[in-house]
Amino acid sequence: MTNLDREVEKALADTAVRYTRGRRRVVDALAAASGPRSAAELHAELGAEVPLSSLYRSLAVLQDAEVVMPHYGPTVVRYELAEWLTGHHHHLVCLDCGAVDDVSLSRTRERNVQSLVDEIAAGAEFTPTNHAFEIEGRCARCA
Repeated sequence: MTNLDREVEKALADTAVRYTRGRRRVVDALAAASGPRSAAELHAELGAEVPLSSLYRSLAVLQDAEVVMPHYGPTVVRYELAEWLTGHHHHLVCLDCGAVDDVSLSRTRERNVQSLVDEIAAGAEFTPTNHAFEIEGRCARCA
């Protein structure tokens, strides 16, 4: 059992839910992905290992336990493992095909983004606890 599996198992146990083989397959698929995935993309990847109805139930359970986070796009919801499991990152979102790719920034760039977040929040008398940065546009396949 990997460290990721132990963390997910603990989070699920905290909500009195078992870490089943199907849920483990969903977590493994999301861990291996280069960005958030829709239920349809996960189902295409997992096939008969996780039936579609089980996949949707697993995603709901994992979301309730804050193991996965949904990203609501214009046409589809995509899921990824929560940042507490994978680390902080940002997204590139294709407005044509809906692809979402993860982007990690250098420490210097992340500090610059955090400074901007702090500046904007201070001007609104707001205390930020986190930020998410998404760049929308067209991927290389759609450009």
